[in-house]
Amino acid sequence: MAEPCTSVLVIDDERPLAAIVASYLSKAGFDTAVAYTGPDGVRSAQDLDPDVIILDLGLPGLDGVEVCRQIRLFSDCYILVLTARADEVYRLIGLSVGADDYLTKPFSPRELVARVNTVLRRPRRQAHRTQPAPRASSGVCGWKRWAAS
Repeated sequence: MAEPCTSVLVIDDERPLAAIVASYLSKAGFDTAVAYTGPDGVRSAQDLDPDVIILDLGLPGLDGVEVCRQIRLFSDCYILVLTARADEVYRLIGLSVGADDYLTKPFSPRELVARVNTVLRRPRRQAHRTQPAPRASSGVCGWKRWAAS
């Protein structure tokens, strides 16, 4: 079960898959939010300051590798890549630009939740953050809970 107020941002353009991921994470006790494009993902990461990001590589507007690079400029959150790109070169690129873990589709949602819990057990330095991004004003931890529509 997630610690109180642990937040996860899912950045994936496949809406049904993003809904499944967000639903599993919410059931596991995480506050969740979803973005469907690369630029929206970067903006959401800045606005919401999540603890963990689940990131697809094949995003419209800005690919996941560039999204990861940009997020690393302002955030030390954990980033787990979740993508259909299974070739070793993609895993190496994803990990080299700042991802903490890499999981390929198809995947087990329960394994994804377990991997999120695993990275959260690792200490994370935040020395390079100048100040945390402001949080939204609603929800348990300042986030709105994700809900399937």
